[in-house]
Amino acid sequence: MRDPRAINSRHSSNPGRALSRIGMALALLMAGAGSAQAQSLQELYDAARAFDAQFLSARALADSAQYKAAQADALARPSLGLGVTAKRDETDPPKIGRVGASTLSAGLQGKYALYNPGNKLTIAQAQLGLTVAQADLESAEQDLIVRVAQAYFDVLGAQDVLGTARASKAMISEQLASAKRNFEVGTQTITDTREAQARYDLALATEIAAENDLRIKSVTLDQLVGRNGVTPKPLAVPVALPAVTPLTVDPWVAQAEEMHPLIRKARIGLDVAKLEIGKARAADGVTVDLNGTLGAQDARGSGAQLKGTTGTASLGVTLSLPLYTGGATQNRIKETLALEEKSRNDLDYARRAVSEGTKRAFFGVQSLTAQVKALEAAESSSKLALEATQLGYKVGVRVNLDVLNAQTQLFNTQQNLAKARYDVVMTSLKLRQASGQLKPDDVSAVNQLLAK
Repeated sequence: MRDPRAINSRHSSNPGRALSRIGMALALLMAGAGSAQAQSLQELYDAARAFDAQFLSARALADSAQYKAAQADALARPSLGLGVTAKRDETDPPKIGRVGASTLSAGLQGKYALYNPGNKLTIAQAQLGLTVAQADLESAEQDLIVRVAQAYFDVLGAQDVLGTARASKAMISEQLASAKRNFEVGTQTITDTREAQARYDLALATEIAAENDLRIKSVTLDQLVGRNGVTPKPLAVPVALPAVTPLTVDPWVAQAEEMHPLIRKARIGLDVAKLEIGKARAADGVTVDLNGTLGAQDARGSGAQLKGTTGTASLGVTLSLPLYTGGATQNRIKETLALEEKSRNDLDYARRAVSEGTKRAFFGVQSLTAQVKALEAAESSSKLALEATQLGYKVGVRVNLDVLNAQTQLFNTQQNLAKARYDVVMTSLKLRQASGQLKPDDVSAVNQLLAK
């Protein structure tokens, strides 16, 4: 610990040194995040993209969609199968005695749908399924970006809180030593010492809580990226947060209507529902199939009617028209009409929810940006207030409690300012997510704000 006489003493030669020490203490305690071993947001996002089970599951599901669509494409192609049958027949007619025959048959059966409207609609649905899978993957990737960035800045915020707590405890410790020394020489009452001791005990408890909070948030980030002991890089100093454009909310909402994965998915869901109606109606219509077989039969034995090998071939067209299905087809049509109405309402809900989320995020960014500017001004004012209070303490017009309060105000302001800056960055990402514009390139843009 520094010499208690170096600060907040009536014999201090320069009360402004205390303020300098505050800045130095905070800089040293928070500089760990900017060490050479620290990782950038881009690096940790790339690691999470290859490790996070939630994202990898969504990517595997999206990859499977192409194979599901290929299954539907098979409905437009002919099918061919091979059948082999072996059997033994035994008879025992009167007066003739037992006779038997062994038959081995093999053949190819082919089928091709000449006219089946339902198949075409099923293929169209499968193609739309590919677009849905891509929208789901985009949503999963946007969610991963936000989760990684949130965990990243949560750790930075916890580091700032801990650094502030330690710096505050150090300064209160010096103030406590000064109060005890002044009480011993009779220039202050015991009240100042007890107030400083209470502040010190509270600062110690705050430091313990901050250490635990940092530990917990670090575990979350480590688990997300699949690494241990991750240390994120802090924002570069001086902090220069980019402006969010467009400056009005309407362009963001309009962009969300076109780009947001949830709206695109809901819109496709309505198209799929319409195709399902067509399939239900097509099930009550005519279908035409081309059928063909090519085979051979080999018969042996006394009971065989045609001994030896016999070839067979057939080619025909089958027309099918359901006449009565017990009401199944009609009720299926009614069901699909009701599901279409559901899909239409789902689309309306998605549009409203996305519009509301976009507006909330936009106004959140606007408010947080204004808060940052206000807190920057408050930080400057708090520094000046602390200097004036320290000077007043030196000349005897301020008491120890006044200095402690001024120090606490400055630390709290700096901590709130750091958090507000992180919140601006995070809410800007969430705004782009809410409007459907969040891309991996946005991670690179945030990465430019970090210390090198």
